[in-house]
Order: sequence, then C-alpha cells, then structure tokens
Amino acid sequence: MDIWFVVMEMVMLLGGAFLMGAMAQRLGQSPILGYLLTGTIVGPLLFNPTAVNNISELGVALLLFSIGLEFSFKQLLKMGRMAFGGGTLQVALTILTVTLITVSMIDLPRALTLGAIVALSSTTVVLRLLVDRMEIDSVKGRTCLAILLMQDMAMVPLVLMVSFFTPGAVEMNIGLHILKISLSLIGLAGVFYLLLYHLAPILLSEAKLFANRELTVLLSISVGFGAAWAAHKLHISPALGAFVAGMLLGESPFATQIQADIGSMRIIMVTLFFASVGMQAKPLWFIKHIHWIASVSAIVLILKTGIVYGVARIFSLESRQALATGITLSQIGEFSFVLAATARRGGLLKDDIVDLIISVIIVLMFITPYLIANADAIAERLLAFVQRRKPVAGRPFQSVDGKPFNRVLVVGLGPSGRQVVQTLVAQHLEPVIVDINPKNREYARQHGLHLYLGDASQEDILTHADLAEMCMVVVTIPDPHAAVRIVKMVRRLRPGVPIAVRCRYNRNIADLKEAGADIVVDEEISMGNMLSRQIVDYLKDDSGAVVACRLGGQTPELIDDMRPSPGF
Repeated sequence: MDIWFVVMEMVMLLGGAFLMGAMAQRLGQSPILGYLLTGTIVGPLLFNPTAVNNISELGVALLLFSIGLEFSFKQLLKMGRMAFGGGTLQVALTILTVTLITVSMIDLPRALTLGAIVALSSTTVVLRLLVDRMEIDSVKGRTCLAILLMQDMAMVPLVLMVSFFTPGAVEMNIGLHILKISLSLIGLAGVFYLLLYHLAPILLSEAKLFANRELTVLLSISVGFGAAWAAHKLHISPALGAFVAGMLLGESPFATQIQADIGSMRIIMVTLFFASVGMQAKPLWFIKHIHWIASVSAIVLILKTGIVYGVARIFSLESRQALATGITLSQIGEFSFVLAATARRGGLLKDDIVDLIISVIIVLMFITPYLIANADAIAERLLAFVQRRKPVAGRPFQSVDGKPFNRVLVVGLGPSGRQVVQTLVAQHLEPVIVDINPKNREYARQHGLHLYLGDASQEDILTHADLAEMCMVVVTIPDPHAAVRIVKMVRRLRPGVPIAVRCRYNRNIADLKEAGADIVVDEEISMGNMLSRQIVDYLKDDSGAVVACRLGGQTPELIDDMRPSPGF
C-alpha cells in the first residue's frame, strides 16, 4: 500500500477523532465516546478489514504500554486493604457470578471468559471523569481508584487465562503452554530490565544527555514498539509484552520525566485504540439486535453495581458511598476489548457474541458520564426507596433553650480537620466529629475524641451526632460536591446554625454559599496569600544589596559576606 495513502487515512482518522471528541465534550460527554463514534462512522470508509485488525492490535499494545508507565506497585500498596482485598474480591465475585449465570448455556471455559470480560471497568473513562468533576480525592474517588488499579493488575493473568482456553491451547500440553509463556515473559522482562536499569542509566548519566528531551522520548517509544514486536515474535500477546515493558520503564530511575515526555504520544495511543474499537462496531447489527443489547446492558449494570456495593460494604464503606461507587464502576472497561479480541482470534467466542460484547461496552460507556454525574443522587434515592423513607426529609431541629452551646460538629478528620479539632480543644470547646473513614477511629480514640463513623450528608448520622446541641458546624472534607450536600442537609435541619466550610477549588465558592455556608475558606486564595506573605518576608530587608542577592539566587553565605562588619 502507498505510504502516503496510509498517512492520509491516519490524518482522516485522527482529524475525525478531534471533531467528534470536541462535539462529545460540548455535549457533556467524555471525548472517548467521540473517538468510538469516529471509528464507527469514518473507519469503514477508510480502512480494509486487515488494516482494522492490525491497528486494533497495535492500539491495544500502545494503550497497555501507556497504562504500564503509570502502573506502580508502590501506589497499589498505599491503597491498602481496599486495593488488594476489595479489588481482588470484586474481580473474583464478578467472574464467579457471571460464570454461574451462563454456564448452563455455554461450556465452562466460555463462561469464565465472559466473566473475565465483565469483571473489568473502564480505568480511562472513570478516572478522567472523576478528575474533571474534582471527585478523585473523595471517598468514592479513592475507592474507585483502588479497585481500578487492582483490575489493571488482574489484566495480565486474565489474558493468560483466556489464552489457555483457546482451542489451540487445549490441544497442546497445558503445562508446557504455561511454561512457554512464563519463560517468554521472564526473558522479555529480563532483557528490558538490563536495558532500562543498567544500559540506559549509563547512556543517560551525563546531565546534558538526560536534559535532552528527545532522547527520553525516543527511548520510551522504542521500548513500547520493541516490546510489542518482541512479544509477537515469541507468540505471546503483544499487548501483554507492551504492558510489562511499560511497567518496567515506569519503575526505572527516569520514570517521572519519561511519563511527562510521552504525554502527547499517550494521547495518540488512546485515540487510536478507541477509534479502532469503534471500527469493530456494526451499526446495522446493532439496530437489528437492539433488544439483546439493551437487556444485557441493563443486566451488567445492575450486576456490577450490586457486586461492587457488596464488596465496599464488606470493607466498611458507608451504604450511600458504597452504592455510588458501584454505580460509578458499573460499565465494562476498555481492557475487556483485549480479552474479547483474544477470545475471538482463538476461536473461543463466536463473532455474534463478540459483536454483542462490543455493543454492550459502547452503550455502557455512553451512559457512564451520566451515571457518574448522578451517582450520589441515584444512590440516595435507591437507599431511600429500599428503606421506605424520604431521601432528605426531616423536620428542623428544635433549639435547646437554656442549655449552653459549647460543642462544635466537625465533619472530616483529615489533616485540616485535625488542625481544627486541636484549635477547638485549645479554646475549651468540645469537638464532635463525623467521618466516613474507619481508619480515623484509632486517632480519635488516642486523643479522646468523640467520633461518629458515617456520612454527614445523611439525616440519621447528623441526628445521632446531636446536631441540635451544636453551636457551629465545620466541614473540612476536600470533596466539594460532598461538602455541598452536607451543607444543604445541615441547613435544612438547623436553619440558624453557623456553618464554616473548606473550599478546595475557587470555582465551588458560589455553590457552597448558595447551599447555605456562612464561612467559606478558599484554599486557592488562602494559599496564594500565604505564599505571597512568605515571599515578601523572605525578600524584605533593609539592605538593598541583600535584596538584590536574593533576587539573583545568591546563597545565604554570600549574603552574610556582603553585610558590613561591626564597627566599619
């Protein structure tokens, strides 16, 4: 094929992805949905089937390489029990549940494959939406991140499992097949370990070489493409090889700079991958089988929401937060395309089943932005329906006449909340704390603090925390959306009580004031003021020479040398 024809096709595909992604963004959707639509609409007009398959496989490898760059065992360890315990349990329970549902209709290997496909959620879509909505630091955001990291980690064994179930793997000795793949991966990882941890540091040890951004970019791209090619030659998944290489590169001494340098390339990787996925969709098939697609999508949504909710509750997450987390992770993820493609190539799943899977994934990705935006409200309504109560109903508290008010309700026991509590105690006020993190119980016990474990946006929690006896409410949590809900609930139950709120982002000040907050502390403005004062204090000096030296970046020793000696 003429190289310029290929260039034209790539320009058309990426240009279409830009236009459709921008349109999706304007409509409040994730740009990823625009990339999918681009592949569906534009792809068949530009590419032949062989090119579609090649681009899809390359896109998967590049995406997994970029994910591997961000994957960190240290980050996973910080997530604690929810990552290792909750994430593992969620994947295992989903596979088991789907297998039990489908094993009566298909054989066990195919049922397990479907379970593995359903078990994964969309890391790319969910994390991007949570960051855009400033919810990544919320309880729901941290829980989703922990589970998604474990799902990404589970991708490697799940690909191996699906590979073992293919007819070709069944015909050969399973033990030899496992040994071959294991040795191939170990060998590939060993080669890249020597390259990235021994050879590359020698080559880039000179400051001028490492400062050249072109070299680190070339290193990253060479490793990514080289790993995919090497894995293909070893007859293992190119995506798996790229993931291993990305993970090793992400742990190398140059990881931070490489992740920054490869940012633009990562955008192209994601765009190509989702566009190639959209090219696999069949609009006519979709319309003809819309009833099956809608039914399976609803079943998957309910099933995954329920499983994630149950897992989160096991790990002590409050009911509404657990249900909101389940709704957020109810879709099927981009890595499921990898499993479906592996199963199709190996003859494990028929074309109609794979087309159904792809259609369901696309449908769930389309509705995910709406689900995440309304996850908390949906969770509140569902729980209210189950408990047969009004979601936010309740009559206002009556003030306690004649009783001294010296108690302050503090919502959140993070670093900000602890500082507030220490100040209140020093002023002989009695803090009463509401926090949703079970880990803070030990801190409260050690310091003799009265802590209620629960979600402060819930009427029952505020009732048990004696809101009627509080002289003030202080909300210190970083999640602006949760803070708005808490302020609204407190204001509804205690119309006259003063409310002070921490506001992490300037853009949320109006929302908090509209909700009923009396005092809103803007972190961005406060930080700017503090930074400005310290800069001025540092530069302020009676000697103009000292100021000039400081502005010129001179060391304190040189400044001292320039001061006139006593008696001069």
